Amino acid sequence: MEHNVFQIIWFVLWGVLWAVYFVLDGFDLGAGILLPCVAKNETERRSIYQAIGPFWDGNEVWLITAGGATFAAFPKTYAVMFSGLYTALYLLLFALIIRGVAIEFRGKVESLSWRKFWDFLFWIGSLVPALILGVAFANIFKGIPIDENGLFKGSLLTLLNPYGLLGGVVFILAFAVHGATWLAFRTNGDLRVRLLRDAKILWVFELIVAVAFMLLSLKLTNLWGNYLKAPVLFVFPLLAVVGLMLIPIFLNREAMLQAFLASGLAILGFTAWGVGGLFPNLFPSSLNPEWSLTIFNSSSSPLTLKIMTVVALIFVPIVLAYTFWTYRTFSYRLTEKEVAYEEPHY
Repeated sequence: MEHNVFQIIWFVLWGVLWAVYFVLDGFDLGAGILLPCVAKNETERRSIYQAIGPFWDGNEVWLITAGGATFAAFPKTYAVMFSGLYTALYLLLFALIIRGVAIEFRGKVESLSWRKFWDFLFWIGSLVPALILGVAFANIFKGIPIDENGLFKGSLLTLLNPYGLLGGVVFILAFAVHGATWLAFRTNGDLRVRLLRDAKILWVFELIVAVAFMLLSLKLTNLWGNYLKAPVLFVFPLLAVVGLMLIPIFLNREAMLQAFLASGLAILGFTAWGVGGLFPNLFPSSLNPEWSLTIFNSSSSPLTLKIMTVVALIFVPIVLAYTFWTYRTFSYRLTEKEVAYEEPHY
């Protein structure tokens, strides 16, 4: 019984860590996706980089934490994930590395072609992770072709099915809207006007695709089964709907911080909906439900989970406090002086 309690605790924590990562890193991935579409000159491009500058690397800590939690709490699931989805995860990590290098290197040389090159890599390094994360989680919701030994019976192309690709589009649009609201909150002038306009347009597509994805999940997945058994769980998709509906209300009022928070609520609710529908599965098998990896057959020992719980209770609040301080300190409208600032060239 004690083991079951800690397994459930870590399943919830696993979901929370992914949700926090999507909400926090989602907006700077969205900023990268939007860069070539909304920035018309060097000043506007620099504004976008400055708007995410204090946050992007700290946001990626939550991805490492989510991966680390999977490894420590559910090692068998971690092993299957990094073997079966090796190519996809490799592409994800490689894209994130390129993105970080692009942010750091674009200002090192005063050359238009140099900056355009790194801007392109920044765009690729933002678009690809959003797409891969969406495709990966959609396939997890649908079921991964793993056998009784946890061996993946497929390839990267197996994951690129219509439902998986639709999940990728959901993530791209959700992050783009999230990024547009954040950038509009932190920038000024014509750039802010275009971001406000684009956020309204992208929101329409986000709404349509997200609703289509959730409805298609009724036919292609078992996600809604838990909700029919425990109707109280409907609070999760309700949060997603409320967040989505609040976005255009705040956009029309030009209340960009509130629109950003509403977008975050939508992402949080959507993630909770998916994770809540998975329980107790972590990696459902599309070949045979009995071969699925669950929190019960892939978790660490009771002692390991107990120690991890104590560690999490100590350090997660510290990380949350630091994250809160960072956002409280740097969440303000950029000035012309800050946009003009650039590191010395070497």
